[in-house]
Amino acid sequence: MVKQIASVNDQGFDWIDLTTPGKDEIAQIAERYGFHQASVEDATEPDHLPKYEKFRDYGFVILRFFASPLNQEADTVQELTDKIAIFYSDKFVVTVHQNEWPHLEDVSKRFVSAGDCQGSIHLFQEIVRYGLLTFDRPLDALGKKIDTLEERVFLKNKNIPILKRLYYLKRKIDVLKRLLLLTNDIIDHIDPPGSSNEYTRDIRDLYVKQQSLFDSLADNTTHLLAIYFNISSQRTNETIRVLTIFSVFFMPLTFIVGIYGMNFDFMPELRQRWGYPGVMILMAVIVIGIYIWFRQKKWL
Repeated sequence: MVKQIASVNDQGFDWIDLTTPGKDEIAQIAERYGFHQASVEDATEPDHLPKYEKFRDYGFVILRFFASPLNQEADTVQELTDKIAIFYSDKFVVTVHQNEWPHLEDVSKRFVSAGDCQGSIHLFQEIVRYGLLTFDRPLDALGKKIDTLEERVFLKNKNIPILKRLYYLKRKIDVLKRLLLLTNDIIDHIDPPGSSNEYTRDIRDLYVKQQSLFDSLADNTTHLLAIYFNISSQRTNETIRVLTIFSVFFMPLTFIVGIYGMNFDFMPELRQRWGYPGVMILMAVIVIGIYIWFRQKKWL
């Protein structure tokens, strides 16, 4: 679907939005504005990662924005984000995307319809800024999930599959962090040193803030995983320690019982009147001796 949101006669530049365009539709737009075939192919490729390219007559940007996946275990670029391709110059902005993006409507109402847009470059910058803002909500949600899992790890709640949730959480953070890292090229060209303004500085500040928060989330998740494994290892060691203590107590007793359980007719102790009480006393003495030894070694 091709939609013209702004025109040269009314706003001083064209803004054409293409949602799930067919080959003929995008070919017509490409011919009209002189787009290179390589950038057209990149614009229609759904899995393309963020990039920036500068052509002679226009700039080309691929931006990915967070897309609220339905699957809670989504952990890939395609599942977590959608793509928008932007062709721009001082005369036009062309946006290409496969899925509806409601933020484009917000940009249109707030800047184009309200008359606050200062040109096509300003419009392009606002689209990028709105794309970055989509990562604010997952940042907050992921931070809350980390806090919840951290509480459950330290409270030793064994009934919740914490490790699985931590895995998917770490995967999501890594994917979104990598996407932001790949977006760095776009930010550098929007806000180059020595020629920034209040709009471009705001976009860079937003990008740096989100990058720092994702770095912090990644570190927290890594530390939480390490703590989880350490606590699990400690629990295992504690269980093995208890079982070892029990085995030490029962090994000499089992040895004694094994000897007197042998079916020989001429075992000397079998005919003694006090043999059974003597063996029981001996076993009790051994148990008490082991207990005192463990207490001295501070193993109990």
